[in-house]
Amino acid sequence: MAKFARFATVLASAAMFAGVAFAQQDPGVQSGNRGTGATLIPSTDQTGFLSFFNDGLQRFQAVESVSNSPAGNNGLGPRFNSNSCSSCHAQPAVGGSGAAVNPQFEFASNGVAPGNTIPSFITANGPTREARFPFFFNSNGTVNKSAPNGGVEDIFTVSGRSDAGTCTSLAQPNFAQAETAGDIIFRIPTPVFGAGLVENLDDSTLLENQQANLKNTFGISGTFNRNGNDGTITRFGWKAQNKSLHIFAGEAYNVEMGISNELFPNERPNPEEDQLGLGLSSRCLNLTGTGYPEDTSNPLLTPNAAVLDDVSAFANFMRFLAPPPPGPVVLNGQTVPASTIAAGAALFSSIGCATCHNPSPGKTQVSNFVAALSNQPVPAFSDFELHHMGTGFADNVSQGNAGGDQFRTAPLWGLGQRIFLDHDGRDLNLNGTIENHQANGSEANTVITNFNNLNATQKQELFDFLRSL
Repeated sequence: MAKFARFATVLASAAMFAGVAFAQQDPGVQSGNRGTGATLIPSTDQTGFLSFFNDGLQRFQAVESVSNSPAGNNGLGPRFNSNSCSSCHAQPAVGGSGAAVNPQFEFASNGVAPGNTIPSFITANGPTREARFPFFFNSNGTVNKSAPNGGVEDIFTVSGRSDAGTCTSLAQPNFAQAETAGDIIFRIPTPVFGAGLVENLDDSTLLENQQANLKNTFGISGTFNRNGNDGTITRFGWKAQNKSLHIFAGEAYNVEMGISNELFPNERPNPEEDQLGLGLSSRCLNLTGTGYPEDTSNPLLTPNAAVLDDVSAFANFMRFLAPPPPGPVVLNGQTVPASTIAAGAALFSSIGCATCHNPSPGKTQVSNFVAALSNQPVPAFSDFELHHMGTGFADNVSQGNAGGDQFRTAPLWGLGQRIFLDHDGRDLNLNGTIENHQANGSEANTVITNFNNLNATQKQELFDFLRSL
């Protein structure tokens, strides 16, 4: 109860900060239950997938251990960023982005990562983050700009835990050195509401939408990231680097929690260990004592959903999550009129925001899962294309076809209840994140000039509209 009260206080503070600090332009994080986090499968559904969703929801919230978990949730580490999916995907409901109270901040003191140092970029009320070093370091500690890195540097190790077995001296990455050298970038969790609809957009629909988007007067173009195996369009992650929810879940389980699985069956060394050809220390391998992969299917268990491996369960949970519904906006204790929201929506389109943040890129293909995924609009406010964002957002990390300053158009559905903004959580307010779209080399420069030319009333209408999403 105390933890919930602390969360509510911080959330209220975030909303107040956004409203006051920017002349009450941004209404701030909207409280209340809009229905986010529900499933799109009706309770009367007879397909059986509703049980898969509920099972996935339960596993999404399970806390992982290294070994000896009474619930069988073993395999954490030897390096990790968190110990459950929902600890990162929590706001405003399970499946969202980072919560107002960052669970990572207390890992060193609450037994999750004892003996670990909390780096400066992890704060009590700051965004839940992962860190990457864009470039490797030379042996003398200087940055080697000729040696691209970009891999995830897991923040914590299991060394110091009572269940870590022989893995007793695994060092954390040198985050202080990276911060001093300016060789560090961050990512925050992406919300996964409505992800099944995104997965079910066929390439032809996205390509047709791309051609329509190219007919603009704002200097905006776009391209797609593509799968290296079959060449099809990828769409999940900040740089749209993952093809499917299954791959998205498997990679996250392996990279963020260190749990090998049927899609990523091997332990993952950190980038430096790979570069030096060392790999993980043998003392930190097979800590569960069960072999690899640590997450497997369970053919002898019942009911049906229990047979699935965790990664498949995670994918089903995300696949059947409903899109976040829009809702009313409260500014300074007063409900914003619907006419103001509508005026903001019109401005959103007229100044050029909707050229990338398409209200919907089209309808989904017919689904072989459930009818609720078939022939549905995808009101994500994204084209799922990659765009050059220039020097302001550039992180010098390439993933697939996405270069160092390219990012997938971030879906805006659910924005009304999102606390931390941008790919790295640098902003708490809409004004800041909009202005950060303007930079040398950014495709959004003309649009942001149009935004800056709006009067105060128009900006208010635009902010109100965005917080209604």
